[in-house]
Amino acid sequence: MRVNENILISSLTTMRLGGPARYVIEIEAPQEIPDAYGFAKQYRLPTFVMGYGANTLGHDDGFNGVIIINRMRGIETLPSSDTENIAGEAQPTRLKVMGGEYWDNVVAYACERGLTGIEAMSKIPSLAGAAPVQNIGAYGQDISDTLVELEAYDSTNNTFVTLSKADLQFSYRKSILNTTAKNRYFIISITLELKNGSMSRPFYNSIEKYIDSQDITDFSPASIREIVSKLRADKLPDPLEKASSGSFFHNVYLTEEQAEVASDKGYPVIHGKDGYKINAGWFIEQCGFKGKLLHGIRVSDKAALVLINESATSFDDLVKARNEIAGAVYDRFGYWLEQEPVEIQ
Repeated sequence: MRVNENILISSLTTMRLGGPARYVIEIEAPQEIPDAYGFAKQYRLPTFVMGYGANTLGHDDGFNGVIIINRMRGIETLPSSDTENIAGEAQPTRLKVMGGEYWDNVVAYACERGLTGIEAMSKIPSLAGAAPVQNIGAYGQDISDTLVELEAYDSTNNTFVTLSKADLQFSYRKSILNTTAKNRYFIISITLELKNGSMSRPFYNSIEKYIDSQDITDFSPASIREIVSKLRADKLPDPLEKASSGSFFHNVYLTEEQAEVASDKGYPVIHGKDGYKINAGWFIEQCGFKGKLLHGIRVSDKAALVLINESATSFDDLVKARNEIAGAVYDRFGYWLEQEPVEIQ
């Protein structure tokens, strides 16, 4: 493992804010994980596991602890029996992916082999190990749809464990990994189960609109990946080019009764597989923030959910912009927008 001292968090996160972390440890093999936690224990320091850094925010005073980053990479197609099920369909294909692998490499690997299940999640800036933490998803697909199990190090019991999909208790952008067992597990690998074939219509609304406008008839994983990549490039800035954290606010989720009330008020309620919701970006647009610069933070003129760090120099600048937006939405609509990125603390 590699131990680095006094590394600026701003250099590790895509929002590019945050003071120095006392230590940053990079893990290159599973057997190094206990040593990393042992190092933190020896110096009586807290730990924080970081992935790609696109969903993470650093504070101005830094982090007096140990940030642990997964650098273990690799994708493996697991052996198959090549048998068919009762309906005559080919058995699914399982991929074992190391936690430090770039997520988009996983999607590309699957699409190149004609495997469906994750193609709509193309271009999400993440590491594979971070994908199940907040149950990443896009355009109608979630990691929980395909994840079978994961291998992890349990820092509470100092043991290597295997957690099943059921163990993780997935819900919208949540799992035990970012709620009841937050910071407990260091993910070594994930196993996905994918199928040969393609997604079925109807697709997510923006994909349907693009298909209709371009007269596309190819719905293969590679084709959907290309479409999604174009849609994301049009709406979401590349965090390596423009400092941002992707979608900054969670969508507003409603009960059925709340959804009826919201619909009666003319709000654009969406009813999907994960329940009733209103896109948080709609509220931000209605409050007139789209494209505006607040305390050095720009609300994207293409997707109001995205906040871009144009000239902010402190986490406090981001907090001011966040609170100004959330406060205006609450005052007008009665909903408080919650931020999606997690804070290192």
